[in-house]
Amino acid sequence: MDRDTAEPSVRTVPGEAAQSWIEYHHRSAAPSEYSHEFVWDRTAPAAGPFCTDVDGNVLMDFTCHIGAAPLGYDNPKILEPMAEFELGDPMKIAGQDFYVGAGTSPTDPAHPGPSQLMDRLVEITAHYDMDTVFLCNSGAEAVENAMKIANANTQSPKYGITFVGAFHGRTVGTLSMTRAKSVYTRSYPEIAGTRTVPFCEDRNCSQETCSCGFFAGGDSQLGRLLEPEGGYIDPSEISFLILEPIQGVGGYNFPSEAFMDEVARVCETYDIHLIADEIQSGLGRTGKLWASDHYAIEPDVIAGGKALRTGATISRSEVFPTEKNRIGSTWGGGDILSALQGALTIDAIREYDLCANAVVRGAHMKERLRDAEPDGVIDVRGRGLMLAVEFDTTERRTAVVEEAVARGLLTLGCGEKAIRLLPPLDVTEREIDLGADLLLESIDATA
Repeated sequence: MDRDTAEPSVRTVPGEAAQSWIEYHHRSAAPSEYSHEFVWDRTAPAAGPFCTDVDGNVLMDFTCHIGAAPLGYDNPKILEPMAEFELGDPMKIAGQDFYVGAGTSPTDPAHPGPSQLMDRLVEITAHYDMDTVFLCNSGAEAVENAMKIANANTQSPKYGITFVGAFHGRTVGTLSMTRAKSVYTRSYPEIAGTRTVPFCEDRNCSQETCSCGFFAGGDSQLGRLLEPEGGYIDPSEISFLILEPIQGVGGYNFPSEAFMDEVARVCETYDIHLIADEIQSGLGRTGKLWASDHYAIEPDVIAGGKALRTGATISRSEVFPTEKNRIGSTWGGGDILSALQGALTIDAIREYDLCANAVVRGAHMKERLRDAEPDGVIDVRGRGLMLAVEFDTTERRTAVVEEAVARGLLTLGCGEKAIRLLPPLDVTEREIDLGADLLLESIDATA
């Protein structure tokens, strides 16, 4: 497939072959969230955002597998360095309980592995003085370990603070910090000591104009929790505050500078561990390597995943426990192929300046959508290539997602009424225009 000339071509989605695959899949699969009845044919032509399904339909994927495939499909920036990689067994080793290498020198191996991935992660978090990494299987595990090391590094841990609209994973621990849809958390037990405050999602508000309830009467609800500021919690008993610098599942909510300044003030004043959940927003998606880099906050721990191809808890050595077996994951970080892909992804982002590309292409997409002033759209927002279109009703949002698939564009819902767009980080101007045209046609079709 020639990426420079490829275009979506759709007859019916799902087609006959896709229906067969879907029915077969559900013979054994537990109920889960399937966003589209689209079955990717991994053996068929694909390039960048373009992919082919099992019926031969060509679609544009502006979901990047919810950000887990940051460079799209069959990207040579990943595939070419991997071409000489020899598969062996086991590909997955017992996490950080065993070492793995290739050749005599670890400093410049032909194919980077877990050790080299950790080196790269330390390099790109050095501005936060981070020097230590724990690799694991997923973003949820990365958050779990972030909470564990924060608790272990707190003298009298009793409380954890989260925010309205947050989504941090699907384990019981991470769900204790999740405040998105009730379907994620209903009837599951919650870690004691969890406290929730509003997330100020009005990106243009000030302390005086805030309408979400975070600021009121000149103070913040976060500050009011704390004993020195009139609250009931001793700050020394707060083991961590966790937030997504930009909320993902909750609706692609972009906070105000005033909100983030206050979060930074409270954490710095009372020496509270700040955990930044960068699973969806990290690795160049917003035009910076970390979404935290846009704001005044100084994370003590970063939880990474998705675009990283594996999970990672990143912090300073003094935050991590020194005692062996305080944290662990039998198979965590032991996927040699995922570690290779993660390292190559970081290399590609830096070598090809994909953060800058994300800024330019994201601005172009926002301009296209805003200038069209489509019916039913109440907001177009985003940083870099982490973009959202919000509609007047949930029904219209759902209809637009369906219309877009029928035209060959894959998108995803988020929050109550928004669509999220995550094109590949190296998306081109032509591809942005194609995607914008398809989305605008889909919106018009629902009018």
